[in-house]
Amino acid sequence: MAFQFEFATASRIVFEAGAIQKAGALAAEMGWRALVVAGLSLERVQLLLNQLAAAKIVSTLYMTAKEPDLRTIREGTELARRNECDLVIGFGGGSAIDAGKAIAALATNSGDVLDYLEVIGRGMPLQQAPLPYIAIPTTAGTGSEVTRNAVIWDPQQRVKVSMRSRLMLPRLALIDPELCYSLPPEITASTGMDALTQLIEPFVCNQPNPLTDAITREGMHYAARSLLRAYTNGDDAEARQRMSLASLCGGLALANARLGAVHGFAAVLGGMYAAPHGAICARLLPIVVEVNVRAMKQRQPSNPALSRYLEVARILTDESQANIEDGISWLYELCSALEIPPLSTYGVDADEIPSICEKSSRASSMRGNPIQLTQDEMEEILMRAL
Repeated sequence: MAFQFEFATASRIVFEAGAIQKAGALAAEMGWRALVVAGLSLERVQLLLNQLAAAKIVSTLYMTAKEPDLRTIREGTELARRNECDLVIGFGGGSAIDAGKAIAALATNSGDVLDYLEVIGRGMPLQQAPLPYIAIPTTAGTGSEVTRNAVIWDPQQRVKVSMRSRLMLPRLALIDPELCYSLPPEITASTGMDALTQLIEPFVCNQPNPLTDAITREGMHYAARSLLRAYTNGDDAEARQRMSLASLCGGLALANARLGAVHGFAAVLGGMYAAPHGAICARLLPIVVEVNVRAMKQRQPSNPALSRYLEVARILTDESQANIEDGISWLYELCSALEIPPLSTYGVDADEIPSICEKSSRASSMRGNPIQLTQDEMEEILMRAL
């Protein structure tokens, strides 16, 4: 087999329990006037602000709603420019980190956010390097601290689209598993399942590569043995550390391989409904795996992804003789144990399923699925997920 691939990630990754204590010193290597883009928990972000103050860094705090939209990015960019920030730090879940990533890029590039967005915008390339950007995740799920895109929501068009550039890779990813200790169980569950999805899909996608294969194997091993533990006991230090590592592995993989149908659907559903991305992925994952496997056995029995799904099953179950069906059963049982809600919880309506499928079929992630699903198969997945 002739290999051809690219692998790119954050310039520097620091992974350590208690690493937040180093944030001030590390930030001081990049700038002195920081825009801190954070979620809505002032108590949590105060840990970072204290470290920056100790390093004599002037901080401007910009707290965002759960999903960064066009207004969020415009306001944050204006704030960074007005305060002459020379550094941006994203602190929070994937939404805060993506918002910071986009703001850091737009602060140094002219024009509006729509000029650089895919699908609904002009998709222009960045001309100037973004402000130095530090990503500090406080959940274990999205892996966005090591990706090159920012997902932005347009509520008017009910879509989520990406701003994407190699230049948007963070200068530093600072990962401290202790920041996840206070996460409530439902967020631990949904973000953890997002991480697991982002490990499985790049491994079975139609364009894997040797580096992401190694990373996803390691990440699946950690997630399979740690997610339920972290959900049951948020103070389990080993489980939290391994889930943070699994999330990092998922981010490294999705940034350098492809995803699949779960994320193809999730991109559309997340734009149309007020549903957490991880919760959508969690609900869809076992169903998509089951339908993918059945479709390949029926139409493409020599598809190499079948052997990869077998390997996934053996990693998840920790059984060397497990078959693919054992892995599918394990996923369903995990979702049940994590109390993953159906999509109808978020208002997803059966009448909209044909439209959702039509939009999802054009999603970039869907093109990475190991087999092209039929309309009937796509509708089956969503109906079963309601």
